[in-house]
Amino acid sequence: MASRASARTSAAESATAAPAASVPPASVPAAAPAAGPAGSAASAAPGAGAGDVLGAYLHTEAAEFLRSLRVHGESAGSPEAVADAAAAVRQLRRSARRMSGALHTYRTLVDTGWADQLRTELGWLSGTLAREYAYAARLDRLLSALHRLASDGSAIGGGAGGAVGGSTGIGSGGTGGAAVSGAPSAKGGALPVGAARAGALLERQLTLARTRAHSAALQALGSSRFHAVADAVAVLASEAPITPDTDGRPAEEVLPPLAEAAHRRLNEAVDILPLARAEHPYNAEALSRSLAAEVQGDAAWHQVRLLLRLHRYAQEVLLRGTGAAADPDADQRLGPASRALDRHRDAAEAAAAAASAARTPRIAPATAYALGVLHADQRHEVEAARFAFGRLWTARTTETRTTETRTAETRTAETTRRAERGGTR
Repeated sequence: MASRASARTSAAESATAAPAASVPPASVPAAAPAAGPAGSAASAAPGAGAGDVLGAYLHTEAAEFLRSLRVHGESAGSPEAVADAAAAVRQLRRSARRMSGALHTYRTLVDTGWADQLRTELGWLSGTLAREYAYAARLDRLLSALHRLASDGSAIGGGAGGAVGGSTGIGSGGTGGAAVSGAPSAKGGALPVGAARAGALLERQLTLARTRAHSAALQALGSSRFHAVADAVAVLASEAPITPDTDGRPAEEVLPPLAEAAHRRLNEAVDILPLARAEHPYNAEALSRSLAAEVQGDAAWHQVRLLLRLHRYAQEVLLRGTGAAADPDADQRLGPASRALDRHRDAAEAAAAAASAARTPRIAPATAYALGVLHADQRHEVEAARFAFGRLWTARTTETRTTETRTAETRTAETTRRAERGGTR
């Protein structure tokens, strides 16, 4: 086990010392720019081969993955380095997503059996390590929303919460969650007993889930499966299994059609979404659905979020390979849309957690009422995110169509001028 770890460390260090086409100069995941790796890696020389471009992209992300893994191993378990460990996990997941996305979009350019297996293992490792932090963020989100709802008025305190009698408080909520206490709210009064009990129930359930996720992550990091993934990524940091027929073919010829296929899949998935219904700022129809219908409706939006990520990563490969993305404004337009879908995912999962807590047997009516209001609040956030995405996507589509129309008109005018010049001669 020690020899494997040292080999991976050597691979990360050798990748760091490689030319600029392989690894960007930044080496500390916690200080990595939020804009992503696309802007930090040098683009390939004009006329570079498709295999060289894709290989350089995979080398870069594999080196970032190993570097983040090393930082996580050094900081995990230390109370003073909690922030460093969380930042390392975020950077590790970003690199894993980009490797997996590139292998998915440009699958035909590499060994398909190897690519499919590595994508599966990267997804397993990334999801296992992220689950603990996701539960912590969800708890913080729900407790903050619960505190806001109880403090803003009588939404929770008015209904069933007032029927129980007595009151207690709930803290304003930090990153580790809020504890039930007798502290008064920001408005000077004690928080309703329903909100306090709902907060305590959520904290108990999500803290237990977070503890189990932490244990699962520790088990995963010590498993042979994890070491196999790390070894595969260490090999990828120096060598990518590009297919023989890809070598020598120019990137400008091979990569754009595959990236366009990812773009087409995204557009087809967006066409299925009820964007016309989501255009209404207050979509009461969506809020009246059953929990089963919510899950079914959310799945289509989650799929669009994944396809949007694949499209963005395909654009990153093009940017590094040709020096310019297929669409120069793609990142500026797709970034806000991607963040809107991230908010949609977070709100949908928070609403599901509130609904799950409300199904706890033998809870007081005031607690169930508070959780119901909290669930409705998070579903409002879901609809707000859908509304934001719909407006962004509609504006983007309109702009794209206008640009295409202008380009077609310019080409038609140029063709007409050439025909007129030919007729005059």
